[in-house]
Amino acid sequence: MRTAHRTCPLCEAVCGLRLTLDDAGHVTSVKGDPDDPFSRGFICPKGASLGRLDSDPDRLRTPMIRTGGEWREATWPEAFRAVERGLTGVAGARGRQALAVYLGNPNAHTMAGALYGGPLIRALGTRNVFSASTADQMPKHVSCGLMFGDPMAVPVPDLDRTDHLLMLGANPLESNGSLCTAPDFPGRLKALRARGGRLVVVDPRRTRTAALADEHLFVRPGTDAHLLFGIVHTLFAEDLTSVGVEVEGLAELRALAEDFSPKAVAETCGVPADVITRLARELAAAPTAAVYARIGTCTAEFGTLAQWLVDAVNVLTGNLDRPGGVMFATPATETGRRSKPYATGRWRSRVRGLPEANGELPVATLADEIETPGEGQVRALVVVAGNPVLSAPDGPRLEEALRGLEFMVCVDPYLNETTRHADVVLPPPPVLHSPHYDFSLLAFAVRDYARFSPPVLPPEPGRPSEAEILARLTLIASGQGADADPAVLDELILERLLRRAVETPGSPVEGRDPAELRAGLEGGTGAELRLDAMLKLGPHGLSLAELRANPHGIDLGPLRPRLGEVLRTASGKVELAPAELVADVARLRERASAPPPEMVLIGRRHLRSNNSWLHNVEPLVGGSNRCTLQINPDDVRRLGLDGHAVVRSAVGELTVPLEPTDSIMPGVVSLPHGWGHQGTSQRVAAEHAGVSANVLTDSSALDVPSGNAVFNGVPVTVSRA
Repeated sequence: MRTAHRTCPLCEAVCGLRLTLDDAGHVTSVKGDPDDPFSRGFICPKGASLGRLDSDPDRLRTPMIRTGGEWREATWPEAFRAVERGLTGVAGARGRQALAVYLGNPNAHTMAGALYGGPLIRALGTRNVFSASTADQMPKHVSCGLMFGDPMAVPVPDLDRTDHLLMLGANPLESNGSLCTAPDFPGRLKALRARGGRLVVVDPRRTRTAALADEHLFVRPGTDAHLLFGIVHTLFAEDLTSVGVEVEGLAELRALAEDFSPKAVAETCGVPADVITRLARELAAAPTAAVYARIGTCTAEFGTLAQWLVDAVNVLTGNLDRPGGVMFATPATETGRRSKPYATGRWRSRVRGLPEANGELPVATLADEIETPGEGQVRALVVVAGNPVLSAPDGPRLEEALRGLEFMVCVDPYLNETTRHADVVLPPPPVLHSPHYDFSLLAFAVRDYARFSPPVLPPEPGRPSEAEILARLTLIASGQGADADPAVLDELILERLLRRAVETPGSPVEGRDPAELRAGLEGGTGAELRLDAMLKLGPHGLSLAELRANPHGIDLGPLRPRLGEVLRTASGKVELAPAELVADVARLRERASAPPPEMVLIGRRHLRSNNSWLHNVEPLVGGSNRCTLQINPDDVRRLGLDGHAVVRSAVGELTVPLEPTDSIMPGVVSLPHGWGHQGTSQRVAAEHAGVSANVLTDSSALDVPSGNAVFNGVPVTVSRA
């Protein structure tokens, strides 16, 4: 027996794990790492199942090539040559804009995904870039980009020091947190209350998080922006503002809020006017306070407006960039921020004319780009760690579109609902054979921290790492061929990184020789060398050697005020009334006057699941982790339902087993995200297939400023099966 330590890669909480392995390398137990200074031994069922996930017999071990509808195993050289023929064939005949790439959510949880996604996109040379971001958090990036000048400057609640937390559309007791990296989120919320703080949760469901709170308020799905505007109105009307940072647009925001008094928005959002007024007063009166909103508010019709108003409230109450309020993390690998102010719409999609955001087009228009003939029609697709057939809106239509592609390559460990339509599937090694560092997630941590996990198990003979797979795809896309050496790509990226660092005024290595810096880097792989460089150039001056010497991680201290370091707006101030968002307020006013749908659909999270990832792990399926339609008992009686119901939307219908519960407000039904498994090699998932909520979501319904898909507040009808 031996013990190994690593970071859990299965959600955003970055918990430290302690694994026990037998002499054959099989995991016999997984526990929380009590010596990790950030997670302190916390573990959830997902992390405890890591060994089962790694040893899943349904995982692909070798590349797969599909010929004439039949799958066969292939060697790695053969598979990369097939990718080269497919991509260069389409690009040569139809141009680079006939290529597209989709990056799934797991890319944020691997070193390779974080390090090689950008180079792959640049090598493909296409504007047809799609990702899970426009099915999740893009409204937050757009609102932060417009307010602070940098879409990655996302302020997070200072959970460990705040006195008052208002949470909307988030359920961290199930999700473990999102765009707010906080291991043991439940313990942190309990500690908030234990020190005399107050927790208020606003959600259409009485979630596990809501049940923990001091107060839970039902809100009609999709109306969070109305509620938040009511709070903003009250802060101005009662002279409760206490702005502590330099801002632009304060008077314009005040004028916009005039039409959204608590009385005016109460009927729309379902929260009484006196309660909205009280929420504003409590936030203003608290010694410190933070407003935090997540996926329930992002994946809605006014997601970007809601995220903007969240941080507007944080600014107006004096809680931006302040201990106990909302603050910006200082990740150890931060090697520079944007040099230009943020803008969206630098190009638009070919078919629907939708603007890009963060270099991406909305995934809701991917099917349009594949189906619609003409110059620039997408004919080849690269998918890395994604299953958009289950995660994107109107999944059945997208699946049909994938069948018409000339070529498709996927990097994925399974034949799933998306990858089964590929021509080549390249499976990365299991988690324990791979190194780990959380580049993306530590940028949103509630405490500065760094931890590196070397591979627990050695590489499998003849099998490339995930980093090598993505590097070779990048080299193929750039015309270097299937046999090009991945080390060439890593050296090129290192050279550019080091040269930029020595030429940047104020850099810790300004004026030094890049060759000297390169000679001082340590690491057994290109990915490790790049990590070492980023750590040494970063704000904490760490190194890979230091992280190796501290296998439980390094605590870098509480968040500190740093707005001046992250602000990149043209004015040099926080923009409280960005023109793009001011323009969208008219749409919000119009929605308030429209009659609400009789029933609306929302999603939900499960503690033992993460989108469609983990449904093939037996211990994680069953119990509360079921694909049912949660519905209020009053609606069951009113509609005469029994057992199952038919749910219809503008684009599809499903027959679903009912789960009556008074934890969901009347007029709202809920289906979990990421189900509907069919026609794949995942046997456990197929036995618990469920239905895909995205049969019901409409790809034409988007949050306008960000292009994010609308999954919450979808109008539906519910009838007896």
